[in-house]
Formats: sequence, C-alpha cells, structure tokens
Amino acid sequence: EYQWKGPFYFIQGADPQFGLMKAWTHGDTDNGDDEWGEEIKLAEQAVQAVNKLNPKPKFFVLCGDLVHGMPGTRWKKNQEQDLKDVLKNTDQDIPLVFVSGNHDIGNTPTSETIDDYCKNWGDDYFSFWVGGVFFLVLNSQLYYDSSKCPELRQAQDAWLDEQLAVAAKQKCKHIIVFQHIPLFLSKPDEDDDYFNLGKSVRQAIMEKFHKAGVSAVFSGHYHRNAGGFYKGLEMVVSSAIGCQLGQDTHGLRVVVVTEEKVVHKYYSLIELGSHGLEKELLDMLAEQ
Repeated sequence: EYQWKGPFYFIQGADPQFGLMKAWTHGDTDNGDDEWGEEIKLAEQAVQAVNKLNPKPKFFVLCGDLVHGMPGTRWKKNQEQDLKDVLKNTDQDIPLVFVSGNHDIGNTPTSETIDDYCKNWGDDYFSFWVGGVFFLVLNSQLYYDSSKCPELRQAQDAWLDEQLAVAAKQKCKHIIVFQHIPLFLSKPDEDDDYFNLGKSVRQAIMEKFHKAGVSAVFSGHYHRNAGGFYKGLEMVVSSAIGCQLGQDTHGLRVVVVTEEKVVHKYYSLIELGSHGLEKELLDMLAEQ
C-alpha cells in the first residue's frame, strides 16, 4: 500500500494491563495482580466499541503493557490467555497491531524475554504501509535499558535507519511511530522520569525523527493523556484501556490521517461505543 488512496483512520489503545487495577488498589504492584475481571470487562467493551464503528478502522493498535505480570511472574500466562480470548472477538477485517511494553518484556529486557514476547504477540519491532502512510512499531524498552541485550538495541537502531531511508525514497505522505514509552510527556526538555525516555537518548531520537519527517509518535505507559511537540513532531500520549492513574476515563484514541495532517481525539469507551465517530471526523474521512 505505497499509494495514497485518500483519508483513513485507525484506533489506538494502550495498557489493557490485566491485573494492575487490583494490584494498584491494594498497594502491591509486584504480586497483587491475581485478579483481573475488571480489566477483562473493559477490554471487551473496547473490542465491542471498535467492532461497531462505521466505516471500519484500518487497524487497531495496542501500545504495550498488554498484561501486568512481568516475565516469569505467577499470573502472566493466564493474563495473556484471557486477553487473547477477548481480542479474538475483534472483527476479522480489523487487523490487530501489538507494541511491546515494559510489563510485556521486563524493565530490563533480555533476549529470552523478548523472544517469548515475539512467540506470543509477534515481532517487537516492524514496519507496515497503509494507503501511502508508513508506520513503524518500535521496542522502546531497548531505549530505556538495553544493558542485558545491547546487541538487540544496535540491531533495532540499524533497522530503524534503513526504514527511514526507505520512507524517504518512497515519498510517503506521513511517517507515524508507535512505541510504549513516550519520548516526553509534555516538554521535549523535561526531566527524566519513570514515564518518559531519558534525556540522553530522547534528544537523539527526537532529532532523528524530526529530520526524517515523522509526523507523530503515539505511545501509552503513562495511564493518562498527555503530549506535546518537538519542532514539527507531535508526541501523543494516550491513557489506558485499563487502570487509570489520573483523571482520564478508560478509552481509545481515534486517529484520522488526511493528506495534510494527522488528527486525533481520545474517546471514553462508553462514548465511542454508544455514539461512534463524531461528524467532524467523519467529514474529514469523506473528503477526497
């Protein structure tokens, strides 16, 4: 799909994170994740909302922390199976795109934890085209801490440079990146935090993306909505389908891609499920 075919949209979700709600309420985020009935309901609500949309989205991307259990923890496999059972009900015409988060591969990933993720959910980084737009999925954990698998970080870096060169050659309308950890939450020069990438790597990545003409980076991890700009590059941080750590509602982001711009809006699951897309976005999709 190298060719531009007119406006389209996709759905971005983040952090279904089966198990966090109980762990968070009980103040035991290490092993308090033995129940996730609440998250199952929310994920089902998200799938139902997406299935009802008309026209259909081009794809549904989940930006990491699919479940709460870290690699090797007691409930991880059960959480993953339950999430798969919910996601199986996604309309077959809507491809699912998965992004790895820190809970999926560990805060300090190893080649084993990444390998296990890939067997379960697909590659930890890859690219794809939709109607003249180039999408990149990155493993942001390799930028956060690759001390146990430095060669994998180098491989992703080399691959990313190749991909950006391809994008430049193909004259795509937009380049859009998905990763779990945001580059920054509101300002490109903000201090390092658990929820952003460290300044030392952040600056280099932002500059690389800016030079390559990346339109936007979409991420999760923060369990709140946030974001900002670095030069022309927009950083979009979406709140969670699952546990909320701020004042936002459980929700999904609708992203409309037109020839000129990338426009997005965060909807609560209830709002999206009962009303669908608002007229303003539908009008943008209808413009040819």
